[in-house]
Amino acid sequence: MKKASFWLTLLIVAATLAACAPTPTPTLAPTLEPTLTSAPTNTPEPSATSEPTATATATITATPIYPTEGYGPTNFPENIDPLTGLKVTDPAILNRRPILVKVENLPRKDRPQYGLSFADIVYEFYTEQGTTRFAALFYGQDAKQVMPIRSARWSDINLIRMYKSIFVFGSAYQALYSRLVGSDFSNRLVLESPGSCPSVCRFEPKTKNFLYTDTAALQEYLTKRGIDNTKQNLDGMHFNLLPPTGGSPADQVFARFSGAIYNRWDYDPATGKYMRFSDSADDTNNNNPQYAQLTDALTKQPIAYDNVVIIQVRHNNISPAPPVEIIDMSILGTGTAYVARDGQLYKVNWSRMAEDQVLTLTNEDGTPFAFKPGQTWVEVMTLNTAVKQDGNAWHFTLVKDW
Repeated sequence: MKKASFWLTLLIVAATLAACAPTPTPTLAPTLEPTLTSAPTNTPEPSATSEPTATATATITATPIYPTEGYGPTNFPENIDPLTGLKVTDPAILNRRPILVKVENLPRKDRPQYGLSFADIVYEFYTEQGTTRFAALFYGQDAKQVMPIRSARWSDINLIRMYKSIFVFGSAYQALYSRLVGSDFSNRLVLESPGSCPSVCRFEPKTKNFLYTDTAALQEYLTKRGIDNTKQNLDGMHFNLLPPTGGSPADQVFARFSGAIYNRWDYDPATGKYMRFSDSADDTNNNNPQYAQLTDALTKQPIAYDNVVIIQVRHNNISPAPPVEIIDMSILGTGTAYVARDGQLYKVNWSRMAEDQVLTLTNEDGTPFAFKPGQTWVEVMTLNTAVKQDGNAWHFTLVKDW
């Protein structure tokens, strides 16, 4: 009996001590901070008989901690790219101007383009007769080959001033060329010349004659030419990993510029990115669209972007002889915009109140809208663009306002 009483007393004491012990505090998992890194590989220089292969693979790794308040629109840390909100491996890469490269989108036989997966931001503009061209902005990382480079358009002036960039292009028709070389940024124009290679060179894959730029090699060329390549103020964009509230489901985003140029962005939940699918045949009557997934010829991987933005801007045909189209536009002031991120679409405003300011997105109350940290593709469309929701798919169709 005494032995049983002893064990009962011991159990009561143990239970009492356990009840008085402090409750463990749960440990919160850290918020992940995306980091854009490049994994270099040894690759021979391009030749007339072999296509260039990837010199780097654009990857995003996650390391703690992305701040809950995000980054921007000002006071970016020195190791954070203000155009992506991502940490760069070497902050020294940001001690320069962005590089803007004019890239073709037609003819289709010249697709896929090279190097687009390394751009911080790509703008797609209507040019003429139903076509579009890209203006790809490189800052937080370099690409060994960006091509095919084509001629400038009036719309590029917006971006050169906006990002205080170097501008690499093929040529321009006379009136525009005179405007470019007579501008205050004329010393930041880069064209092919006898001494421009390996920065700007010719390449002939499969008998094609492409003009390309190596954005890393371009740095030495700029120094030799005495071009001001110092770091610029690129404040204006706000980034946060946490998606804003108030969005509508957007599994697909369609952007149709014409019967020849139309594209689709499919959201991939596994990567949190939108995958680009481009027109593979003309669809004049908008009743038989045919798509092919766009890849990067440099990496052989699909083109995938974290943000897809549609901005509505007034387009003007400045040609003295209609129906010839010479389109100009001014991305200045404010206007309507839509942004797709994380499988959601948001109606916001775009804003650029001065020539040297970066394009920003704002909510209705004027507060900065948060881009998802990563790369952004901007579809520049008209004020009259038709917007239609079909379930979780959103259709944007350019309607001419000239």
